[in-house]
Amino acid sequence: MNKTPFAAALVALLLCVTASAQSPAPDAAELTKLLNDFLAGASHNDAAIHERFWADDLIYTGSSGRRMGKADLMREVRAEATPKPEEGTTTYSAEDIRVQQYGTTAIVAFRLVGTTRKGEQTEITKYLNTGTFLKRDGRWQAVAWQATKIPPPDEQKK
Repeated sequence: MNKTPFAAALVALLLCVTASAQSPAPDAAELTKLLNDFLAGASHNDAAIHERFWADDLIYTGSSGRRMGKADLMREVRAEATPKPEEGTTTYSAEDIRVQQYGTTAIVAFRLVGTTRKGEQTEITKYLNTGTFLKRDGRWQAVAWQATKIPPPDEQKK
């Protein structure tokens, strides 16, 4: 039995698998911009940005373990009042953004940083977030979301 064609096919297959595993997500820049625009809007409770970002069939699991859909999430966004000065203002940003794309499905994982300013004090809260996005009708929307609060460094050692 001639092993040369089999070996050549195996090498070709391995090269294809390695190349596809290392290739960047084609829509990574678009998804990163979508995430950053969303976080900027969420920083001032922009209901329109939430409406655009979340798919109607969303499954959202917050860091408290509470699960909800888009209708519940939008109800809460619209019900939130403008924070009082003593409550401070919070802005959101993303660090360590990772995008993995599988055709019209993408996973976006990142570290969410919430920076709350109350007068002279600043409080920072961090979360690990993972969103699953689908591209439908030419636009990306989050269909699933998971948030996990990262404990402060002094609590991580316990």
